[in-house]
Amino acid sequence: MDLTKAGYIQIRQHIFDAIDAEAVNTLSKEALGQQLNNAVNMLVDRLGLSVAAVVRQEYVKSLVDELHGLGPLQALMEDESVSDIMINGANQVYVERGGLVEKANVSFIDEGQLLQIAKRIANRVGRRVDESSPTCDARLPDGSRVNIVIPPIAIDGTSISIRKFKKQSIHLGQLVDFGAMSPEMAKILMIAARCRLNILISGGTGSGKTTMLNALSQFIGESERVITIEDAAELRLLQPHVVRLETRTAGIEGSGAINQRDLVINSLRMRPDRIIVGECRGAEAFEMLQAMNTGHDGSMSTLHANTPRDALARVESMVMMATNNLPLEAIRRTIVSAVDLVVQISRLHDGSRKVMSITEVVGIEGSNVVLEEIFRFQPRSGTDNGKVLGNFVTAGLMQRSVLTQKAKFFGLEEQLAQAFNIGG
Repeated sequence: MDLTKAGYIQIRQHIFDAIDAEAVNTLSKEALGQQLNNAVNMLVDRLGLSVAAVVRQEYVKSLVDELHGLGPLQALMEDESVSDIMINGANQVYVERGGLVEKANVSFIDEGQLLQIAKRIANRVGRRVDESSPTCDARLPDGSRVNIVIPPIAIDGTSISIRKFKKQSIHLGQLVDFGAMSPEMAKILMIAARCRLNILISGGTGSGKTTMLNALSQFIGESERVITIEDAAELRLLQPHVVRLETRTAGIEGSGAINQRDLVINSLRMRPDRIIVGECRGAEAFEMLQAMNTGHDGSMSTLHANTPRDALARVESMVMMATNNLPLEAIRRTIVSAVDLVVQISRLHDGSRKVMSITEVVGIEGSNVVLEEIFRFQPRSGTDNGKVLGNFVTAGLMQRSVLTQKAKFFGLEEQLAQAFNIGG
């Protein structure tokens, strides 16, 4: 073992044996740092350790991070280039930077330290994680989303996944600058959001669905009453008239859980203009479609699917979870009349995120849902220094397009026509 690390473990053990946890909570970070600095210097001398001054300061910072923050994770939480943190046991910590996953130069002393930090994360947000409840899904005070799985469920040691909270919302213009979409596509999505189209955002894990949902929400009118429903609140709407609802897990006695379906049903009694569900993943899809069909135009949600057609098939499956007395044809007609647009997003192998297609739900012919692709990303062969190359192409809008009809109603017909002429 590294002598520097061995010295730290020895000092840490002495301090943790003597420390008063309640007293630590009353101290500011600065006051705690000063007391730990004195304690580290005293212990180094008493134990006869040879530790340079700069290393002593590293000891103090590590102790402050562990007692006041998230221990070895604190530096990663403060690193704005890191978007995701994934811990697979005490010695395997991975991060995502710029869409690419890499191993971080961070580790925990042992499984005990990692488990202690996992429990502290859960306790701080009013959740618990222990042998009787070995999984936890929660939101940190800064808005970051965290999932914890501990042994015996996690076989190789405690697992923690953190999706970091971005301090500023990304708008559509920035997504164009990043190469995620073309200016024409951004214009179309802006018009779709303003025209109160019902939009589903589909994609895989980490593809940028919530980022897109936040970007689209910026075009909701300030006079509209918006209800947001999420498992862990990530959306940051800038409008003044927003009610944020968040699910709740069952308590120790196994009761008191409130799921997304409960919240969607309740939101219909709150006089919403729009309902935004952070992610549809179950029976709440049925109530969401009912809301879209009964005057709550402009509602939005995300879901996991690989293509627009797969997204609609997933909605079918979720509706079947909610009711078993509706024939498939009736479910499909409900979906077609409720959903106007599917925005498909993917994270490509080079780490970039692209809007792969913007697809309109046109109608139903026989038993088949008719989709019309307005835009798509068409990759080219070859790469540029590993970057995926391609173009965003369009076949234009059909005459029976609901986007065309809504644009006329909202006086945005001219802007819609201009959208197909941007840049040429």
